[in-house]
Amino acid sequence: MFWIAACLWAMGFVLIWKIPTCPPATLERTLPSVSIIIPARNEAGTIGRLVSSIRQQSIQPVDLLVVDDGSEDETVRIAEEAGATVLPASPLPVGWRGKTWACQQGAIESHGDVLLFLDADTVLQPDALKRILSVYGESGVQALSLGPYHDVHGAVEQLSGLFNLMTYAGMGAFSLFDSPHHPSGLFGPFLLIDRTAYQQVGGHDRVRGEILEHMVMGQRLIEAGVPVVCMGGREVVHMRMYTNGLRSLIEGWTKAFAFGASRTRTRDLLVSIAWLSGAVMAFMMPLVAALLATPVTWSLMIYALYVLQFFWFLRQIGSFAGWASFLYPVLLFFFFFVFIRSAVRMKTGQTVTWKGRTIPPPQQSVGA
Repeated sequence: MFWIAACLWAMGFVLIWKIPTCPPATLERTLPSVSIIIPARNEAGTIGRLVSSIRQQSIQPVDLLVVDDGSEDETVRIAEEAGATVLPASPLPVGWRGKTWACQQGAIESHGDVLLFLDADTVLQPDALKRILSVYGESGVQALSLGPYHDVHGAVEQLSGLFNLMTYAGMGAFSLFDSPHHPSGLFGPFLLIDRTAYQQVGGHDRVRGEILEHMVMGQRLIEAGVPVVCMGGREVVHMRMYTNGLRSLIEGWTKAFAFGASRTRTRDLLVSIAWLSGAVMAFMMPLVAALLATPVTWSLMIYALYVLQFFWFLRQIGSFAGWASFLYPVLLFFFFFVFIRSAVRMKTGQTVTWKGRTIPPPQQSVGA
């Protein structure tokens, strides 16, 4: 049993090993003009911080567009006061989702050589835009997607840990055997893309009904031969997710996660299942040994290996507390609960309410 658990533990490094980040800009070079597009719906608590962080950059975008997706709070006023141009989204057409419709309209109204789509709960770090554009220019890619570094506060927000890990694992780009230049999709909160490449794959129109539009767009870019790279966002772009408590965290992950499994490569999905199975075994083995009054030393060693592995992974992607790794079974059971909830809702055709809007399951999308 010990060796089986140890082998399953090693599977974790087939999912994630080292997540590269954007280095500081070292070369002075002509950088492309950039338009920043932020889809926003009821983002009064975050939009001001993001727009202000953009206005403090050493390089400024030619457009800073917040596309308001029918907000019912102070999003518009706060965004304008912070220095953004706010575009009101026209009524949502049948077959579109709010984010894809907002992104599409922002792209049409923009003027930059490259487009930067940012979620409203992200924030750019000092001189981030120069670093991002430098990496983009020097790497020869046409699409750069970053996983924002997760700023975590409080016990409830720690529960996002395993979801974040599985998001990185689903990219198929950060293991011992994969390359950031050959991902299987893109991160949702941050995409920098050449305008020509964006138009080549049909923009957000081609993914208009998708819940995980970033994964599908990434697949379309890869199929079209567009050079793509995925990286971590530490010291460049950060985010804070689901700050309104446990309910918003559950609803936020429920709306997409089971559907995301269907977009994950079979290899990565199977390895994820094996690794998670080993994580369950690792905390069950000491309990079983104690109940049977048998030595627990080896089983505790496996548990310790998983704790260290969780710590190594989580510290690369966010400011997760050390105790969250020690108590990883809590993260594990919460992940299973939300995943099963999401799968049941998708299977039975139930809707999810998010930011005041009812989101139908994927099979009810029109024209996706």
